[in-house]
Amino acid sequence: MRFGATIQDAEGLRLTAEEKALFRDTNPFGFILFGRNIDSVDQVLALCGDFREAVGRDCLITIDQEGGRVQRLRPPLARDWLPPLDEVATAGERAERAMYLRYRLIAQELRALGIDSNCAPTLDLAFAETHPFLRNRLYAGDPAQVARIGRAVADGLLEGGVLPVMKHMPGHGRATLDTHHELPTVSIETDLLDSSDFAPFRALNDLPMGMTAHLVFDRIGPDPATVSAPLVTLIRSQIGFDGLLMTDDISMKALSGSVADKATRAIAAGVDVVLHCNGTFQDRAAVAQAAGEMSAVAQARAERAMAQRKDPQPLDIEAAEAEHSRLIGGQGYGG
Repeated sequence: MRFGATIQDAEGLRLTAEEKALFRDTNPFGFILFGRNIDSVDQVLALCGDFREAVGRDCLITIDQEGGRVQRLRPPLARDWLPPLDEVATAGERAERAMYLRYRLIAQELRALGIDSNCAPTLDLAFAETHPFLRNRLYAGDPAQVARIGRAVADGLLEGGVLPVMKHMPGHGRATLDTHHELPTVSIETDLLDSSDFAPFRALNDLPMGMTAHLVFDRIGPDPATVSAPLVTLIRSQIGFDGLLMTDDISMKALSGSVADKATRAIAAGVDVVLHCNGTFQDRAAVAQAAGEMSAVAQARAERAMAQRKDPQPLDIEAAEAEHSRLIGGQGYGG
């Protein structure tokens, strides 16, 4: 049986009977957690168990745990982290090692709770004009530096048994609007984008999973990348990514139409799996129906991605914390 072409969320701390039935019937590829789903260690472990029991397999469970402003897990369940841009600036030449250790420790936090994926690294370039909703979540403005740090982030996660999801393809850094509320348009020649914004994604095109951006590149087409066949083709060919491609959250206001319409358009554009968050139960059901089952090609990509989910490598947590703290000037952790 093929996976459903969705990554879904839940309303609360445990699945309701309705949610269990929906997920059993539609078999989502995976699930995502938010702050409303998190209370205690035992509760998160139980909710992850609910998800996996509902679909009858050891499915992927992901989260946004970048650190800084975007981290769903907080003390006492996880450490507090600096915003990524601040940590990179503080660590300077030691940023790659610092970010590797940071995400190796984050992976340890996630796996202890039953979570085995993280929506990171964020490979968008940081420009002066990048919207504040995104800017301090980024690593740098130089494509080569972003690629090096992104690789360190991905390595830390993978060695900790957590699948990374690189975002936001093919590049979100030039957006001056918040895609949670509005649709940004970028008017830059494709050759310049290719040598700058697209470059970090090309350097990490071997990663198992990637996430699309909800923004228009008007020199390529009129539609946001998430629902644009030309931009999905660009991600596959020009960037060279053949991993599992998921949408950013289709409930964000940058995309127009109902959630079912958005899901249909994303799948038609060539995206493998639809991420749907923060909707009603009826929305979840509508998205599952609209997205349907994965195509044969998407299923193969999903299975390849899951095959990269390994048991964590041994980690001396105290030594990793101490080294990371030295690299960022002795700053400790909350919790």
